[in-house]
Amino acid sequence: MGEQMDLFATSNLQDFISSQKIGKAVNFEGQSNRGHPFSGLKKRGQSSRSWVKIDQNGNLTVLELDKATIMKRCSLPSRDLRLLDPLFIYPSSILGRERAIVVSLEKIRCIITAEEVILMNARDASVVQYQSELCKRLQSNQNLNLKDDLPFEFKALELVLELSCLSLDAQVNELEMEVYPVLDELATNISTLNLEHVRRLKGRLLTLTQKVQKVCDEIEHLMDDDDDMAEMYLTEKKERAEAHGSGELEDNIDEEVESSGIVSKSAPVSPVGSTSGNFGKLQRAFSSIVGSHRSLLSSSSIGENIDQLEMLLEAYFVVVDNTLSKLSSLKEYIDDTEDLINIKLGNVQNQLIQFQLLLTAATFVAAIFAAVTAVFGMNLQDSVFQNPVMFQWVLLITGIACGFLYFGFVLYFKHKKVFPL
Repeated sequence: MGEQMDLFATSNLQDFISSQKIGKAVNFEGQSNRGHPFSGLKKRGQSSRSWVKIDQNGNLTVLELDKATIMKRCSLPSRDLRLLDPLFIYPSSILGRERAIVVSLEKIRCIITAEEVILMNARDASVVQYQSELCKRLQSNQNLNLKDDLPFEFKALELVLELSCLSLDAQVNELEMEVYPVLDELATNISTLNLEHVRRLKGRLLTLTQKVQKVCDEIEHLMDDDDDMAEMYLTEKKERAEAHGSGELEDNIDEEVESSGIVSKSAPVSPVGSTSGNFGKLQRAFSSIVGSHRSLLSSSSIGENIDQLEMLLEAYFVVVDNTLSKLSSLKEYIDDTEDLINIKLGNVQNQLIQFQLLLTAATFVAAIFAAVTAVFGMNLQDSVFQNPVMFQWVLLITGIACGFLYFGFVLYFKHKKVFPL
């Protein structure tokens, strides 16, 4: 048994050394990859994730797809898929691609094509609500045979915008209900606890304002760029591509029939047949040029006819702008409360300064009286000490003089408007 283990270990070591020299991965036969340090290197980056697919009929299907399959299925670059990863925090964005629309708004991150919606299988309330609501709308339209002017991709995009706007508006309303009572209490009772509470609420307000502003900027950017909006007409691009493909197929069939050399027996053989064949080739080339020109014109017509998507985006832009206005009003209310607090604190500080001035004046007057007391406390020979009445007159005159001096300071402060009238 020991010899077998040594031989096995020796062979594995030799395979490992040889694989390191030639740059290949090691695969030990008969061993499990569990717990091996090199077991997960080959599968890294290719792990499948659970996705939810919703088709045009509202049918929901759970799929296990890896990153490469999603990229090939939707013709997307890898950087667009990073927007869908819940482990990363990216700002809100709506990207129009050749065959898909990548949407990342709030908690809803999905890929919208002309035939289906693909989003991660998450248990978040927003994602679950989006799945159920989209399936319900599509199934109801199918059951009632309702024909909507919006294509499938715009229906899915509209629901994302609707739920995102509702979520942002609900967060703003919740923040308003929490902020206004705290600010009113702070205006009447300035304390460290209330100030700390307002500071936390102000941080939440700043974060929420940035989120809403980003959504507003993204919608406004799409509305300003006609090419980006034209790129999002996936159904029309798909129908145009299918029509163009069927036209090319018919042209190929005609070319194969003509190139097969099948000529009618009744047709006379003419020496100018070669020139007629060349003329047919030129005619087909000209028709292909005309067809490509027509496809370019149709694509440019899509760029001009974007009113449908523009009205959709404009409606939700108004909603997001209204939410942003609420946040601006809330921020102004917080700023007004801070200004009121600063005014109150400034008033308290002025009162303390006034009291300090009065106290300083009283201290100065008392110092004068103490100086007179110090003079008479010296060991001096004077007739004043022999006559008690004279000593009382000295104290009385000194006290009256100090009182007049103190009121003189007060009148001077009022004259200079240091004290309120």
